[in-house]
Amino acid sequence: MISPLSALLAALAVLALLFVGLLVRTALASPRDARTPSGKAAATGLLTAFFDTLGIGSFATTTSIFRHGRVVDDADIPGTLNVGIALPTAVQAFIYTRLIPVDARTLILMIVASVAGAWLGAGIVSRWPRVRIQVGMGTALIIAAAIMLGSMMALLPVGGAALALTGTKLVLGVLGNFVLGALMTLGIGLYAPCMILVSLLGLTPAAAFPIMMGSCAFLMPVASARFLRTGRYDLRAALGLAIGSIPGVLLAAFIVKSLPLSAVRWLVVVVVLYTAVTLLRAALRERVVAPLAPTPS
Repeated sequence: MISPLSALLAALAVLALLFVGLLVRTALASPRDARTPSGKAAATGLLTAFFDTLGIGSFATTTSIFRHGRVVDDADIPGTLNVGIALPTAVQAFIYTRLIPVDARTLILMIVASVAGAWLGAGIVSRWPRVRIQVGMGTALIIAAAIMLGSMMALLPVGGAALALTGTKLVLGVLGNFVLGALMTLGIGLYAPCMILVSLLGLTPAAAFPIMMGSCAFLMPVASARFLRTGRYDLRAALGLAIGSIPGVLLAAFIVKSLPLSAVRWLVVVVVLYTAVTLLRAALRERVVAPLAPTPS
């Protein structure tokens, strides 16, 4: 009889293949120059996926690099992140769900909740105007930086030793991951908030890895389908991210495995906060300039 974990990984493999087919079909329907992978995005993916696999997170760092390198328009960043990082995250999920034995029911229910949240969130964010996305991403990045800072300064819970949730804690975990799945589509990232969630509920912090990576591996293709349908993403950057990120994941997971990352985390917090401020300032400028623009006759 097939185990729940094996069934979960089989479903992930099918979902990943369906996503690849959708992405290839979308790329082939685009102009030739629009489907050439971005070299800048590939280099970004290699770097951010490497540190993501070691526990830094990639959404906030990739947003910062994209914005300051003028790789992707602000309005297309959420969709590009979800489309471009979907396959590398599936690779992470295959690796870590087998390494850390989280209770299958806890894992599956939290993954399903995150997918439902992402489906709802992507449907909303994909219709937002540029200014609202800038405000949303800026706010999300400030929250992400605060979470990272709290974790680094030992102000957040360290967790327990459990590998399963039951009763009320399981309900809270499912509801919490539903909200985190919705926020993923805005670019806040799931790793740090998920680590806090599982720690508050008494799980071992290591449980965040299969829960977070499994959640992202399932929710990102689902959310990406909506972004692909509405065209709210950058195809060249998304393809570059996917191509660069997969080697970054494998390098970190199987060769490097661990690094002293304290200085890197402080640098990430500073860069993320700076990016958040510039996004909010850009949104403010657009709100001020828009009413002054001449009305078309």
